[in-house]
Amino acid sequence: MSKKFIVNLMLGALMLTGLLQATGGVKDLTGAGATFPYPLYARWFDIYHNETGIQVNYQAIGSGGGIRQLLNKTVDFGGTDAFMNDRELAKSPENPILHFPTCLGAVVITYNIPGNPELKLTPKVISGIFLGKITRWNDPKLVQLNPEVKLPSQKIVVVHRSDGSGTTFVFSDYLSKVSKEWARRVGKGKSLRWPVGLGGKGNPGVAGLIKQISGSIGYVELAFAEKNNLPYASIKNKHGKFIKPTLKSISLAAKVNIPPDTRVSITDTEAPEGYPIASFTWIIFYREQNYGKRSYERAKELINLFWWMIHQGQQYNEDLLYGKLPAPVIKTAEKIIKSATYNGKPILR
Repeated sequence: MSKKFIVNLMLGALMLTGLLQATGGVKDLTGAGATFPYPLYARWFDIYHNETGIQVNYQAIGSGGGIRQLLNKTVDFGGTDAFMNDRELAKSPENPILHFPTCLGAVVITYNIPGNPELKLTPKVISGIFLGKITRWNDPKLVQLNPEVKLPSQKIVVVHRSDGSGTTFVFSDYLSKVSKEWARRVGKGKSLRWPVGLGGKGNPGVAGLIKQISGSIGYVELAFAEKNNLPYASIKNKHGKFIKPTLKSISLAAKVNIPPDTRVSITDTEAPEGYPIASFTWIIFYREQNYGKRSYERAKELINLFWWMIHQGQQYNEDLLYGKLPAPVIKTAEKIIKSATYNGKPILR
């Protein structure tokens, strides 16, 4: 064994020892939940690991799964595109669960028809398709909206999520606002009784089915449509403008009042140039971090991660087609993160 090799080995060991000392011996953190922001989270956590040595293991199992795992205390944090309602929050009365948003995203209507032209869709047509009332691509309502496109006569195949999903919550929240029939017959939620269609697991599953099935239509997060080279529609907003999902139109949708707990819906936005199916996505965690034999060091590393996500992490959002958090939202998120405690004492001072 060469002297140079031994020296390099010793230096590596010293560096590792120093890193473990700096992180209080904590090597990893765990999270689970939303697939909606997964492309961004995957990049964030890779960069964070390179910068700090902390490995963040995040399972993209859907928002419903993220909420369940946090309530079961099997993860350090959850990810959800559907903020927890009062009934869900009441399941942890002694230790409140907090939310803070990490980015803005868009749910897009994507499809697979010959040539994959850019289509225009209205709330009435979207709800009609997903209710099973508009069944062919050359339906007069679609033809009237898209006179420059030669639409095929083939049958429309609806694709939706099969798992508990924040993406479904966002999409159904929008449809419940714009369609009284949808609100009455189906409603909004992470899991629905779909009138028609095939189910795919996660955003990747839906995108994969749409890519495979000619004549299909479904809803996915913008990044998944881009990654799979799928087209997506411009949607008529409440001001009568057909808006394409872009970083600008997604960010404009968030120009609304944000409550102190950040639980707010921005679908069917009032913003004249805002994309109508946009949403925040949230991290959820327990305010009091001394539970389940958790160490102070682990709690500290978790809060450090959260602080990084809403500050340094934001520079990576737009490359992956997620909107940055507006400055007022960051200030609100800071207050929420600073409210985290260990034995009743603030973790961030």
